[in-house]
Amino acid sequence: MGKAARLKLERRLVAPVRKQEPRIQPKLVWLATGVLATVTAVVVIVLVATRSQPTVPAAAAATAADRNAPASLVQAANNVGFHPTTEPGVGLIEGQPASAAGAPSNPNLLPVRSTAPAFTLRTPQGQQVSLASYRGKAVLLEFFASWCPQCNAEAPHLAKLARSLQSRGVRFLSVNADGETAPSVYAFHRYYGLPYPALLDPSAQPGTFNSPGAAGKVTSAYRVQAFPTLYVINPAGWIIWRGDREQPDALLHAWLLEAENE
Repeated sequence: MGKAARLKLERRLVAPVRKQEPRIQPKLVWLATGVLATVTAVVVIVLVATRSQPTVPAAAAATAADRNAPASLVQAANNVGFHPTTEPGVGLIEGQPASAAGAPSNPNLLPVRSTAPAFTLRTPQGQQVSLASYRGKAVLLEFFASWCPQCNAEAPHLAKLARSLQSRGVRFLSVNADGETAPSVYAFHRYYGLPYPALLDPSAQPGTFNSPGAAGKVTSAYRVQAFPTLYVINPAGWIIWRGDREQPDALLHAWLLEAENE
C-alpha cells in the first residue's frame, strides 16, 4: 500500500472516533455530575439527621455499664426485654424554642419557691443517693417510667443536656415514678447511657417495663401525676420551676442556668 493510500485510510479510521468525542463527553460529565449530586444530597441528609437527633449509646457503652453491675442484675435486666417505646407526636417539642412549652397539666405540683422534699433512695446497683448531698448545686430532678413514650423520647435529650452542663456544676437525678424493680430501671438506664443516677422509689405495687405499678413515697411527696415530671431546684434547695410532659431543651437549659446563678 502506498503512502498516500495509508494516509487516506488512517484519516477514515480516526475521523469517526473524533466525531463521536463531542457527543460522548457531555454524557459522561452529566452522569458524573448526577452521581456527585446524589452522593452530596445523601451526605447532607445524614449530617442533618445526625445533628438533630441525640445519639443513643452503642453496645460498647452498655457493656461498660455491665462491668460495674452485679451479674445477677445484668441477667435480670436482659430478661426484662426493654426496648424504646413511642407513639405519634412524641419527641417533637425538645428541639423547639423555650416559648413552645405549655403550662403543667397537673395543677397540684409543688409550688415554686417551696423547699424540695428531702429523700434518700438507692440505684439499681444498691448505691445510696440523697438529695441533700446535692445542696449547693443546681439540680434537675426527673420522675419517669421506663415504659412511658414521652420519657423515652426525652431521655437522650436529658443525657446530652446533663453532659453539656456538668462542668458548670449542674446535676441531674432521675427517680422512677412507677415503683419499678431494679432490673427494669437498670435496663432503661443502661440503654440510654444516662450520665446521672436513676433511682428506685419502691411501692406496695411494684411495676416493671412490662406492667405498670404504683407510686412510691418520694413520687407521692412530689405530687407526680404525669410522666415525665420535672423540677429545677436551686443550690439552696428551693424549687424554682416545675413542669410535666416533654419540655424544650432550651427551656430546661435556661432554667438550670437561672438556678445556678441564684
